[in-house]
Amino acid sequence: MAVSFQPVKPLLQTGTNTASRWFSYAGLGIGVLLLLCSIQMYINIQQLLGGNTPRKDGYDFISISRTITNETMGQLDKNLFTTADMQELASKPFVEGVSPLLANNFRFQISGGSIAPFVSDFFVESLDDSFIDTVPTSFTWHAGDGVVPIIVSSDFLEIYNVFAPGYGLPQISEATATQLGLQLICYHPDGTRETFRGRIVALSDRINSIIVPKSFLDWANNRFGTTKEIRASRLYVKTKDANNPDFLSFLQQKQYKVNKDKTKFGRVKQVLQGIFSGLGIFGLMVVVLALMLFSFYLQLMIARSKDNLQLLLMLGYSPNWLSKNVSRRFIPVYLLIVLLAVAFAQGMQWAFHHFVMFDREELSTPLHWSVFVIAVFLVILSLITNYRMVKKLLYKMV
Repeated sequence: MAVSFQPVKPLLQTGTNTASRWFSYAGLGIGVLLLLCSIQMYINIQQLLGGNTPRKDGYDFISISRTITNETMGQLDKNLFTTADMQELASKPFVEGVSPLLANNFRFQISGGSIAPFVSDFFVESLDDSFIDTVPTSFTWHAGDGVVPIIVSSDFLEIYNVFAPGYGLPQISEATATQLGLQLICYHPDGTRETFRGRIVALSDRINSIIVPKSFLDWANNRFGTTKEIRASRLYVKTKDANNPDFLSFLQQKQYKVNKDKTKFGRVKQVLQGIFSGLGIFGLMVVVLALMLFSFYLQLMIARSKDNLQLLLMLGYSPNWLSKNVSRRFIPVYLLIVLLAVAFAQGMQWAFHHFVMFDREELSTPLHWSVFVIAVFLVILSLITNYRMVKKLLYKMV
């Protein structure tokens, strides 16, 4: 038959020093509320700023380059990427792949032929095919082939159609562009030139350049170029999240330049996550301080009830049994405090979703499941802390 705690309960002097008890209750409630709200807002930021938004192919592709300053101008060794730079970048857990954008090292011109009669100095680059969004099967070239396939940035076609009327040139549709015969003019170091036929086989929304097959660029650099070593001034990075704070911190640390439009949300997210992480840590500290204050109250209660407790121990009551029952007395209080904190947090999430974010689909009105897990964890933590402390004090009396 289980021994009842009710006859023993009046022997504990709990009516004194109630101020510290209520202060600890209030502190615990404020700390739990602050911690739960910080966790929920942290999750809201992740959902709002694309942390869970699937992207095309599941990856982001962004180009990076070194920041050129007045001190590094003209110093190619400091402005170009090395093999070690690429290996370091590829070794990071937030990077899925790295590919250099290699350019021509000789003079190059492009002409629109008879339909678009213009000639302009330009550049061509090559990139690993897996980093290009549209790669038709015809995008291959072998030495001796008469036509060089080209992938052109969609932005270039748009820019051409903007300035073409001003120069008396015809505007070109995407369908016509892929049928357009281009002339690729490559110059030897002595000024003589060779002309190749080029054909646009695809337009790219990802790459802002003119891409030729790597086999052609390597061959042309060897034939027309003056240097053997070709180093990249730009790298394309494949990552699961271009807004990953760790990724952005690494780029900032290395002073790499990146398209800020693609990462601006990540920088905002980085700041907001820092703010709410700080609030969460502050809330956790308040919870710890509240538990410490409540432990002082328990110590005082046991000290005032020392004679009665020693008498109970002499009568044969187990310290372990007394510790469990003393701790159980506070279960309803802890549950009430945490439930109230969860209810307030739920109300704030509801108001934030409806009145601030106007029911955006990225967010949910109910609290995230992890918030409930943390709430349960805090209740268990409070009970275990009290039980261990009371047990320790009682065993000292034995």
